[in-house]
Amino acid sequence: MDNFSLSPLDKASGSGFQSKNEYLFGKIDMQLKLVPGNSAGTVTTYYLSSQGSTHDEIDFEFLGNLSGDPYILHTKVFSQGKGNREQQFYLWFDPTADFHTYSILWNPQRIIEFKNAESLGVAYPKNQPMRSYSSLWKADDWATRGGLVKIDWNEAPFTASYRNFNANVCVTSSSSCTSSISNSWLNEELDSTSQERLKWVQKNYMIYNYCSDSKGFSQ
Repeated sequence: MDNFSLSPLDKASGSGFQSKNEYLFGKIDMQLKLVPGNSAGTVTTYYLSSQGSTHDEIDFEFLGNLSGDPYILHTKVFSQGKGNREQQFYLWFDPTADFHTYSILWNPQRIIEFKNAESLGVAYPKNQPMRSYSSLWKADDWATRGGLVKIDWNEAPFTASYRNFNANVCVTSSSSCTSSISNSWLNEELDSTSQERLKWVQKNYMIYNYCSDSKGFSQ
């Protein structure tokens, strides 16, 4: 994939694209440069999803900001139509100044870092192939400060840029994928250095974690 930009978001329309193929497990990389300036009320997405009411989904959603405020990365996992597994982080760098690589790693054991806990009765996405999607759209009913800040259309058109899409994936069943493809991502997990980096991000930049939301999830 060469460098390109999504068609700008304005009052008339948003934009998006999807992959031709469906994937069942893989490591998918994309380089993004997000909407600069006052992007409050916009959301730029990069995600995997299957179709239907019991769909699976793995999300990166980048919530726009008022100029000078940090972008918020919103992550989410759906399995068999059930979501609610959400986390939010302030980005500790300027994602509008240059391209940064964002990767989804999804294998039978984990979505880094969301472990397969089927033994505990937690559904895990493993049977439904998913396509890769990206979009730029208006979400000022919820995205910025819970919908308190609306899009300033005087700042339009809003543009996000993409490049270097790379999909190292399996497009067949889980068993044949595991037996026929020799790729490290099929069993990849965070090493000790990566675990420490994740802990650092969680400690310093996480602003919401469904695992600790006792009000929203009493159980």
